This record gives sequence, C-alpha cells and structure tokens, in this order.
Amino acid sequence: MSTTSKTAHHEQLMERMATRNGADFDLARQSGLIDGTEIVEALVSCMGCSDAGDCATRLDRETPGLPGYCRNASLIAKVEALTH
Repeated sequence: MSTTSKTAHHEQLMERMATRNGADFDLARQSGLIDGTEIVEALVSCMGCSDAGDCATRLDRETPGLPGYCRNASLIAKVEALTH
C-alpha cells in the first residue's frame, strides 16, 4: 500500500470511528474546540495501529463503541463531549 493510500485509508477509518461514536471532528475543528495539529497527530497515531483490519471489520459490522486498542479513543471521547 502506498503512503498516500495508507493515509487515506486511516483517515477514513478514523473519521468513521469518530462518527460512529458521536464525535464530529469537522465541527470541532471549525468551532475551534480542537486544532488541525490534533487531527494530524491523531491520523499519524492511527497509521501506527496494527489493528486497522479489525477496526475496519468492526466498522463494517457496526460494532458499537470504541475498541480497547484505539489510539484515538481519548480524542474521540473529548470531541464527542465538547460537541454534545
């Protein structure tokens, strides 16, 4: 997988996981609740995850909640709390 496609894949996983758990990164960024640096750091963290395959499966199966291995669970929870 090329770096570009890996980045896009993880960006999609991260956005889907956030949305599934009630966090709207775009709204939080536009509202100034988080900044672009936090999103980039979260993406880099996601790209370092060795469980991306399981993450995609969980999302496809609509498994509720965040998996215990999610490197961005705290950011997703923070954004969800700030935007609701």
